[in-house]
Amino acid sequence: MGALTNARDTVEVMNGGKQLVLPVKAKTTIYQGALVALDADGYAVPGKKAEGLTAAGRAEETVENTGSDGELVIRVTRGVFVYANTGTAANKVGVGHVLKPCYIQDDQTVTALATGASVAGLVIRVDDNGVAVEIGTGLTVPATAPASGS
Repeated sequence: MGALTNARDTVEVMNGGKQLVLPVKAKTTIYQGALVALDADGYAVPGKKAEGLTAAGRAEETVENTGSDGELVIRVTRGVFVYANTGTAANKVGVGHVLKPCYIQDDQTVTALATGASVAGLVIRVDDNGVAVEIGTGLTVPATAPASGS
C-alpha cells in the first residue's frame, strides 16, 4: 500500500486504547480491580511475580475462564490506579521512586524489586493509601539493567 493521495477516514479504536478487551488464559480467574498482565502468548492473567509479563491495566469485571485459552475475554482499563505497596521494607516503593518503574508482586501489590519480576508501570504517587501506578502507556523497561558494555 502506497502513501495517501486522497483523504482517509482513519478509525479511532476503543476510546484511544484506554479500554481493552483481552482473551483470558485457560483455567484462570481474574478478579475485578486486579492488576492484569499479558503472558508471552498474549493471554490475560492476574498480575504475579514473574518475568516476561506485560502489564495491561485494571480488571473491570471478574472473569473465571474454566475453558481453553481465549474462550472468555475480560474488560481492562489502562490508566493510573492505586495498588498496595509490598510489605517487605527493603523492597517497598518510596517517594524516591516517583516517575520510575515499579514491578508486579501480585495482582494487587507492587514492589521496588525488579529481580524476577515484570514492570507494573510508572510510579505517580506514594502515600499511606498505596502506590499510584500509571499502567498501559507503553512503559517497557527491562526488569534488570543490561550488563555493562551491552
